[in-house]
Amino acid sequence: MLSNRLPVDRVIADDGTASWTHSPGGLVTALEPIMRSNGGAWIGWPGVADHPLEPFDSDGIWIIPVDLTARELEYYYEGFSNDTLWPLYHDVIAQPTYHRDWWDSYVEVNQRFADAAAATAAEGATVWVQDYQLQLVPKMLREQRPDLTIGFFNHIPFPPYGIFAQLPWRTQIVEGLLGADVIGFQRAADAGNFTRAVRRLFGYITRGAVVDVPVEQAGPLRVPGTKRARNSLPATRPVLAKHFPISIDSRSYEELARDPEILERAQQIRRDLGNPKVVMLGVDRLDYTKGIGHRLKAFGELLADGRLRVEDVTLVQVASPSRERVETYRHLRDEIELTVGRINGDFGSISHSAINYLHHGYPREEMVALCLAADVMLVTALRDGMNLVAKEYVATRNTDDGVLVLSEFAGAADELKTALLVNPHDIDGLKDAMVRAVEMPRREQQKRMRAMRKRVFEYDVARWSDSFLSELGTIRSHTGAAIPAAEPVVDLEDVLEQDAGTTPVEALGDARG
Repeated sequence: MLSNRLPVDRVIADDGTASWTHSPGGLVTALEPIMRSNGGAWIGWPGVADHPLEPFDSDGIWIIPVDLTARELEYYYEGFSNDTLWPLYHDVIAQPTYHRDWWDSYVEVNQRFADAAAATAAEGATVWVQDYQLQLVPKMLREQRPDLTIGFFNHIPFPPYGIFAQLPWRTQIVEGLLGADVIGFQRAADAGNFTRAVRRLFGYITRGAVVDVPVEQAGPLRVPGTKRARNSLPATRPVLAKHFPISIDSRSYEELARDPEILERAQQIRRDLGNPKVVMLGVDRLDYTKGIGHRLKAFGELLADGRLRVEDVTLVQVASPSRERVETYRHLRDEIELTVGRINGDFGSISHSAINYLHHGYPREEMVALCLAADVMLVTALRDGMNLVAKEYVATRNTDDGVLVLSEFAGAADELKTALLVNPHDIDGLKDAMVRAVEMPRREQQKRMRAMRKRVFEYDVARWSDSFLSELGTIRSHTGAAIPAAEPVVDLEDVLEQDAGTTPVEALGDARG
């Protein structure tokens, strides 16, 4: 397993001694049993710069730290990963920054991860690379270790070609990803955007979700069923580019939601808020993709219009600190906090605050208590690969009540179809959905929530990892011998794009996906 961060966090005690604690994330929870049962190794950055650490065992998983210098942390992670790729892959909500020095650092760090995996993996091992920080690793690793089975999963969106084409290193990124046997995406539209980029940049044949990637072949290739060699077409290796929507450890959230101490904490939260009739909740990283400003604007206008009253409805907004060394994020924090202050100043009273704004990170138990205390969850992302907060809220609603207001631009909208789906850019539509959520009868709440809970519990994180690894094993079993490439197939959408320009057609293709 390769990811930017390790599944353990380094903790320094008051006396200066260091220890390791398990990260609470759903990805770690899902993959730990697989890693232990197969003698797995996890390669990642330990979270501290300029501090080389030796590999060690952590409850049956071999942990291999990859050291990053302070400069690499600035260039590879804060720079290229989060100030170039992140805004580009999220439809340029913020303007990406392109620096060649950042790209060079990205290449260097990806090579270090690939080298670590090549040195660690056993003959014929399976390697699973996680997320956009390591998109060059699959090709680098395949060049060193062609015996390996390589998977890659992209946790964030993959943009339409008209946007992706802006990246100066677009060719190298796609080449890097095509080193994998299976490339996983959150949504079908993301997988479609990727295969379209492959066709536009390389002209490779795509057959549904399969990309035929040319490979070097020693000697003439025999056509199956004949005795003649066929040299006119190159041998190819199938690469599967498919959506595998990620999920959560649903059962663990349900168990926490039944814990008496957490239930009491949820009641205490409501008392501390003044026992309002309705509690609305937003839980996000402080990121411009999350649409926090849009929901605050809608909430403020509802108070101004008199459609909601602070005596009846309060909004709790948790905004976890995120990438605070990146200038765009510092400006965003200032903007959000000014908006919260203005709304509270205009509509709050001594006994009732309009918005309770919390710029903190909280443990999972406290987040479950907040979900239980909330009558309405607001997920108004402008662009999101999945948004697991929406699924976490659903998993905690043991009484089948509560309303989820969910952006149609979050991957979760593909699965949680009985949520109140909204376009967060449509402020009037968002306001109407918020009022509808507040006024929704309990019977309708339960009908909608039962359907979402069925989906969340049936398609949990264990099923996600099992389905990906199953596909990875299947496609690799068919790549023992090269096959002749398929004859070219004309893609109508590509032809239209070339004739009419990319923007209108890409927009149509993205909506259709």
